[in-house]
Amino acid sequence: MVIDHSIHSFSLWHHFRHVPGFDALAFVDLAESLGFTGINLSLNDENFRHMGGREEWRMDKLRQRLARSAMSLEIDTSDTRPEHLATLLRVAQRLGAGTLRTYTRHRGHASVMMEMTAIDLRQVAPIAADCDVVVVLENHEDFTGPELAHIVEEVNHPNVKILYDYGNSQMVMEDPEAALDAVLPYVVSVHVKDHVMVRPEHAGQLTVAGVPMGEGFLPVRELTRRLLAYGIRRISFENVWAYTAAIQPGRSPLGKARLGEGAFRFVEPPFRPERLVLDQRHFSPAELVQLERLALGRGLEWFLGELRALGVSGFKASGS
Repeated sequence: MVIDHSIHSFSLWHHFRHVPGFDALAFVDLAESLGFTGINLSLNDENFRHMGGREEWRMDKLRQRLARSAMSLEIDTSDTRPEHLATLLRVAQRLGAGTLRTYTRHRGHASVMMEMTAIDLRQVAPIAADCDVVVVLENHEDFTGPELAHIVEEVNHPNVKILYDYGNSQMVMEDPEAALDAVLPYVVSVHVKDHVMVRPEHAGQLTVAGVPMGEGFLPVRELTRRLLAYGIRRISFENVWAYTAAIQPGRSPLGKARLGEGAFRFVEPPFRPERLVLDQRHFSPAELVQLERLALGRGLEWFLGELRALGVSGFKASGS
């Protein structure tokens, strides 16, 4: 079995922030040296974040660099407003990206958020088709799997699908396997990562925290096995060391979600910074860069072992 094994730019966000000269092109070089066959690039701000600017020459240089190594590209943004997505879809088209990840910025009751998100995506779907780009709505700390599936069913367009994130359902107290049950028929891309739970007395509130792959409690092997069996061949590796997110208030546990059990097990102190960081202000930029790179290396080695155990024999960019 051969897959497109990409790396998300969030995996090295401290490098982008603190290392002089580390830009999108340097990220591609590093990704290729580590054996990845594609990248997933965050364009999630007005200055198109990890691309470093909105200029067309930047887009063209990045596309040319990826083409030289036959590497695939996915891009990320947030917000489902049609005018915003229309702009990023044109960027995706120019870059040669196959998918544009987004998530909702609407707030309020879940039913209102779902309705407004579906209205947005229904308007933008024809533009996505014209650009030959699939908009993938992510389970991003806001919707449960059934809610996300309902939105995509309401839009009912081949260019609007789902990106499944292994850990984000935890923020709405949904077991990752239950989330996958609901969204699997609509999944075209995934973000693989690893999480632990942190007690309120240690983090100020009930918190999900990112750790190097293989050092958390998410059922990574089982989720990956199911996705591969379903036919998913694009997996984006995301090193989320030092990332934290609070549990949304008012959500009832779904699936096998039980605090202190399974994927929701608590990590206990002492917290070693190479595994878990709750407050990045305690570290210098140089320390953050070093720890991030070490976390990436350990997590990647572990995940490659998992892929081999699941029968993945090689990697090939989807565009090659």
